[in-house]
Amino acid sequence: MMSGHSKWHNIQKKKGVTDARRSREFTVVARSISAAVKKAGITDPNQNPSLRLALEKARAVNMPNHNIERAIRRGSGKSESGQALEEILYEAYGPHGVGFLVLVHTDNKQRTGSEIRNLFSKSGGALAGPGAAAYLFKAIDGEYEVSIPLSLDESQFESIDSLVVELEEHDDVDGVWYNGVYA
Repeated sequence: MMSGHSKWHNIQKKKGVTDARRSREFTVVARSISAAVKKAGITDPNQNPSLRLALEKARAVNMPNHNIERAIRRGSGKSESGQALEEILYEAYGPHGVGFLVLVHTDNKQRTGSEIRNLFSKSGGALAGPGAAAYLFKAIDGEYEVSIPLSLDESQFESIDSLVVELEEHDDVDGVWYNGVYA
């Protein structure tokens, strides 16, 4: 008997990789749907060409209709329950002293705040108070540009990158900016 080798184990491993890739694809497409609705303020794809294009991308990756509808609701500022979403900009410091800005839209700021705090604490970082990390960035048209970069080596940058991936996979997170640069 061969220990640790089974057909089920191989299938399970391949499925995990495939599911992770599909999840990332769905996240990217859902963000583009929400952004198209938010930008134009129109939920009808016949009147919103960028939404129509985003919906075509969603169908190309076989995104379920429920996920598409949820992304449209989020873009129009409504949650699953129909209540308005609140926009919050979290400031934090990640591993190696890297400053972060995390933009979220949520219907429950207690839950989201706790989840974001947990992601940072697992990676060796922490949430900070207002203004603690914002000075590291310049706001330009709703986006943020690094004004004070922090040089990182390869291993440090990889740990930051894994935190960024975890943050971006969170349903409520709409944007992540950080001042760490690979030197």
